[in-house]
Amino acid sequence: QVQLVESGGGLVQAGGSLRLSCAASGRTFSVYTMAWFRQPPGKEREFVAAIMRSSTITYYADSVKGRFTISKDNAKNTVYLQMDSLKPEDTAAYYCALSTTLGPIKSINGYDKWGQGTQVTVSS
Repeated sequence: QVQLVESGGGLVQAGGSLRLSCAASGRTFSVYTMAWFRQPPGKEREFVAAIMRSSTITYYADSVKGRFTISKDNAKNTVYLQMDSLKPEDTAAYYCALSTTLGPIKSINGYDKWGQGTQVTVSS
C-alpha cells in the first residue's frame, strides 16, 4: 500500500506563490506517475500537472502552464507543486495522486492512490 500526505496549502493574494508537497510512504517502488489535480468549489476534479517517477518528463494543464512547476525528489518519495502568479481561479482543493498502473496521465481514471487534499485559496 502507498500512503500520501499533502501539505503547503493556504490563503494567498493574487500574484503570490505557494508550494505544495506530497510525501509518499509504503510500496513506492511501484509508482509510475505522480500528479496534482484540483477541484474548484462546485466543479469536477481536474488535471493540473504530472511527472514521471523514472524521468523528468512533465505534463501541464494549459491553464497553469508557465505559472506552475511540478518536481520530485525520489530519495524522499516526495512530489512538489510550485505555484507562482496565482489567480483567484486557482482556488481549489488540491490533490496529490500516484499511478501504479501507467493509466491515462491527464485523467483521474489513471490514478489509484490519492491524498486527502489541501485547500488553496487565492484572494483578489
